[in-house]
Formats: sequence, structure tokens, C-alpha cells
Amino acid sequence: MGIWESGMMDRVERGGMSVDRQLAVFLEDEALPGLGVKEDVFWDALSGLIHEFGPKNRALLDKRAELQARLDAWYSTRAGKPHDPTAYRAFLEEIGYLADEGPDFTVETSGIDPEIADIPGPQLVVPIMNARYALNAANARWGSLYDALYGTDALGTPPEGGGYDPERGAQVIAWARRHLDTVAPLASGSWTEIDALDVADGVLTPALTTPAQFAGHSRADGVLRVLLRVHNLLIEIVVDPASQIGGQDRAGIADLRLESAISVIMDCEDSVAAVDGEDKVLAYRNWLGLMKGDLTDEVTKGDRSFTRELAPDRMYTAPDGGELPVKGRALMLVRNVGHLMTTPAILDRDGAEVFEGLMDAMCTTLIAMHDLQKTEGARNSAAGSVYVVKPKMHGPEEVAFADQVFGFVETALGLPPNTVKLGIMDEERRTSVNLKACIRAARHRVAFINTGFLDRTGDEIHSSMEAGPMICKGEMKNAAWIKAYEDRNVDVGLACGLQHKAQIGKGMWAMPDMMAAMLDQKIGHPMAGANCAWVPSPTAATLHATHYHAVDVFARQTEIAAGGPRGTLDDLLAIPVLTGTLTPAEITAEIENNAQGILGYVVRWVDQGIGCSKVPDINDIGLMEDRATCRISSQALANWLRHGIVSREQVHGALRKMAEVVDRQNAGDPAYQPMAPGFDGFAFQAACDLVFKGADQPSGYTEPVLHARRLQVKATRTPQVSVS
Repeated sequence: MGIWESGMMDRVERGGMSVDRQLAVFLEDEALPGLGVKEDVFWDALSGLIHEFGPKNRALLDKRAELQARLDAWYSTRAGKPHDPTAYRAFLEEIGYLADEGPDFTVETSGIDPEIADIPGPQLVVPIMNARYALNAANARWGSLYDALYGTDALGTPPEGGGYDPERGAQVIAWARRHLDTVAPLASGSWTEIDALDVADGVLTPALTTPAQFAGHSRADGVLRVLLRVHNLLIEIVVDPASQIGGQDRAGIADLRLESAISVIMDCEDSVAAVDGEDKVLAYRNWLGLMKGDLTDEVTKGDRSFTRELAPDRMYTAPDGGELPVKGRALMLVRNVGHLMTTPAILDRDGAEVFEGLMDAMCTTLIAMHDLQKTEGARNSAAGSVYVVKPKMHGPEEVAFADQVFGFVETALGLPPNTVKLGIMDEERRTSVNLKACIRAARHRVAFINTGFLDRTGDEIHSSMEAGPMICKGEMKNAAWIKAYEDRNVDVGLACGLQHKAQIGKGMWAMPDMMAAMLDQKIGHPMAGANCAWVPSPTAATLHATHYHAVDVFARQTEIAAGGPRGTLDDLLAIPVLTGTLTPAEITAEIENNAQGILGYVVRWVDQGIGCSKVPDINDIGLMEDRATCRISSQALANWLRHGIVSREQVHGALRKMAEVVDRQNAGDPAYQPMAPGFDGFAFQAACDLVFKGADQPSGYTEPVLHARRLQVKATRTPQVSVS
């Protein structure tokens, strides 16, 4: 048979399956060697996983569709009637959408690293297919506060290039010293007034108000590095009188380096565009390099080239004179794909694409064994765990399924039970309303829950598609359900005993160029009881770390728990239906805003395979965009089309108009392919599909459309191979 599938139809048979040769060669020649797992054992195990759990996976997706159909019918038969919260809740219980919470319990997770259990701090999410980004993120465990303040708008408009600006430098130093006065005050005087900093016989001079905050020091080549500890985060004060900055400082202080990105999610999901075996090999190969510790990337900046590699661990002297090892890299988690998508990278024994999440479960865990089996050098998990974040799960049955999948994987690979720790993304409506039951389903391995406002909003719109037209996208953050959602996530997590056992996380700051606003606002996340929150860059992680110096998150969690539950289930189930009317200008602005956001993201995804990037919005403000933001915009327009707020002609006209805007915004990118004036490329067609077919997409997800169009693009650019 002559079959063409995105240039990856060079296949081999393994375990009764048809496997993309690139994937098979990678696993056999790179991933498996050194682990003690035989090739035939691995392939038989993967085949067993796929054929045993594939039908169960399909049944869970069928249940999603069945519940959505029941919801659609409920809303349709009550169109025009006042919403009845009591009847609605009874209906959700009747159809099994709302599960029985069951009795109170405490999670039983063990073998957790301190970065998860005991060190609150920023968390990065990075596309694993980009080695440079992955290395930068792993090395973002430490960042320069001076650089972060100097080079961003944190202290006002950053200086233009052309040399050091002494005035800006003075602002940076003053801000940093005031911060030290707040979070690590001296016993006498101020950090702004000291003339020297030194350590002798394990004693720091000048003395701290709380001497225990002095954690250690190191001395080499005339540079003294002093470690302070604030709420379990380390601050390194670099004393280097010979440097440019230190030479101008009364105390010789050249920099403050902060423990910044404590953990990183290496993402195989929302921030990547992986549609076939070739793409999956790139993702897995980078994960392998991270787990082995040998990932490198050649970087060229101007006329200078260098090799970027993983940072080593550090060694200091503790106050008692003993050695104090300190990790140089963030703890790395890996985000697998959800339960929905299949991949042509492997075809099962019936010739059907396999569920990508099952393939991810086996392959990413296998690769992480390289870290688990290390006997020397820097390790990712000192506790001997693998951290897998699982997104887009709908309710406790799907969490229980993930738990069973990883139990199978552990047995197949010879790992102790619950070696794999599970991160539950609380980003789908049926998960957030059943969060306690979801945590219970993974109580032996849960290590992370996180609110994902963006995907959660997309599911909110899609779940209630037939209830009526939804409020504007910008108004969602003021809706009743969102406050209940954010509060209940923390409350339920604490009630289930996640404190000192798991991360309770909050979502992304999506404006990487607006660091002053982030410094002002994102302290709300640790104040809300989150012991991690997402940031868009290593620089943002360093600035956000100052919030965890200022807030004792565990004390705040205890305070929140003592205050009792916040928000109600009825608030969480409140449907954000539009009331009143919008002016034609308001409608036009909303259509164009959503259309521009969709096009700006999709054109890079489909044409260039870029799954996450800083995309200019309609006002030319750079926003971090991924599939979650695209899901909101496409569902918002699909909902308004469904209820006649806008017409197909209006939306199509806006898409054409905004395509020209996006073309202008990307004019400086030599790899960019304009959408206008033809409006007939795969990217523009994908944007149209996301909107005009949006109500019919499973849970409103963008992946089916994006994958199909990306595969079309790859097929036109790769030499076609026919095999028989």
C-alpha cells in the first residue's frame, strides 16, 4: 500500500505495532541503553499498555461526549428561562457529572523532593522541543536580581544599549538593599549603610537580626559569596571589589543572585507543536539529555559562539564548617499530553493511531530512569521520583485512569510503586467541581495541583455552549465562578493534606515585558496560599522570587485553612452568561480582539511548528500565547456565532482584516508566510476551522484542528516516501 503520512511512513514492526523508524531507533539506540531494560521487554510492555488501556481511554472520551450532549440538551430545553441553581445541581448529580466527594482524607504521597514539599517559589513552563529554552529554564534555578531589575521595566523604562548607565545602576542597588532590609534585616543599621561584608569562624559580619538566616559562604579568586536563607529560598550576595559594580560599591557587593525557578515543567503538551514521530523524537531526545545531564546547545550571539550546558551543583561552607551542597538546577517535571489526542508515531495492531498520552507515559518515565539510576553527579530528583504533570483530565475517573496507567508503567519498567508522582492540572470544569475526588483518586502519588485559568475558561464556555451567549473574554476574571475556582483549589488542596507534600500552584503571568506590573500584582499568588506560580521567563522567575521572600507561604496556608472553606459549589457552577446588550462597537472590538489572537498564534503553530511564543496582541503588546489562550478565543467566537450575537460574515471579515494586522506584526520574520491577500493558506484555514467548527470540537480543544493542518504543511515540505 502506498501511504503518505507527513514523511514519517518509514516504519518498523515492534511488539505487534507499526512504529515510526525514527522513534524506534531513538528508543533502542539512545533511550534504552544503560537502563537494564531489554528491547523486547520494553516493546512488549508498551504494546500491552496501548492495547489494554487504549479501549479504556476511548471509553472515557465517549463519556465526555455523552455528558456534553446531556448538558447541551438541558440548556436547550430551558432556553429563555431563569437559571435554577438547585435543579441544575441535582441534574449534574443525576448524570454523574458531580461525583460523591466521600469522607475526608489526607494524601499519602511519599518520596517527595524539597522543591515540591518545602521550598515555595516560582515555576517555569518551557517547550521541551527547544533545547536552548529547556537549558535556560533548568539553569534558571539561580538568577541575577541586579540584571533582572536593570534590564526590564521593573524600575521604569530600561536604559537603551550602549554601556552601563550609572543612574539606573544606583536605582537597582538601592532597590536590592531595601529588599534585604525587609527580608533579612541587620541586627543594627541598614544594608544601605554597610561598608563591608565578611565571614570569619562561621560568623557573618555585620550580624543579622535573625542569625539563623546566614546559611553559608564560599571564597575563591578574591570573591566572597554569602548565602542567606529566607523562607527556605537562598540569596547569594556576591562580594567582588575587583568587578565593575563591586568596585563602585562601599561594601564591594557586585550582585545579589537569587534562587529563582525552583521547579520547571518541561512541556510536551500545550507549548509545543508535536504532530508526528519526528517531532516526538525531538521532544524525547531533549528530555533524555536533561535526565542524563548532557544536553547542550550551540548558541551564537553576534560574533560570539558558545556551548550552553546544564549548570553544575554548588558547594559552600556551612556556618558550622561543614560542607553545604546546593543545587544548581531547577527540579524538572515533565508534562505529558492529555487523554484526547492520538499520534501517527505508532499504529496499533489494528492499524489505528495510538493514544499519545499512553506513549508519553511509558517513554518519559523510561527516559527519567537515567536520572533515577545515577550514582554520581547532579541528580534531578534526590528523592528518587519522576514528576509527571497530566493536563486536561475531566473528573476523578480520568485521574484514576492516569494513576492506573503509571502503575502499569512502573511494573513494566521494574520501578517501585508510586515512583511516578502525578501533577493534576485543575483546568477542566468537571475536575474543579470534583477536585477532592480527583485528588483522592491519586492520593498515593499526587504531588501537584494547579489552577489553569485559561484552559478552564475555554472549558467553561464550551461546557455551557447552549446556555446562552457568554460574557466578553476580558470580563471572565470578574465572574463569580473564577473566584470560587481559585479559592477552592487552595482550600481543597489544604484540606486533603497537600501542605509539605505537594505543590499548590497558580497560573501564568502572560506579559513577559511588563515586569513592573508583575512585581506589583503577582505577590497575590503566594498571598493566596500558592507555593508555586508560573512565570514566562528566567528573569521573571528572579523577580517573582522576591514575593516568596516577602510572604511566608506555609504560614499563609495555615492561616487560610484556619479560616474555613471559601466559595461555594454553586458559585463554581455559576454560568457566565451575558446579561444586557452590547453596542456594535463593543461587539466589533471583541470579534477583532479574538480573531487577532487566534491568527497571531495559529500562523506560527501551523506554518512554523512554534507551539508557544510571545505574540503581539491587537495593541502590539507581547503576550505569551499557547493552545489554552487560543481555546478561549475560538470558543468565545463560536459561542457568539451559536447565539446570533455575531454573524458568520462579520467573523470572516474580522479574520481577514486581522490577518493583515498579523502579517504586519510579523513582517520582520524571514520565515513568516503572509496570510493576505490570498487567505487560502493552511494557517488561515485552521483559524477559520477553530471558530466556525469550534462548537463541535471535543471540549473545545484546538489540538485536532491544529494537528491536522500542521501535518498538511509538513506533507508539502518533506520529500514524500511511499512504502509497501
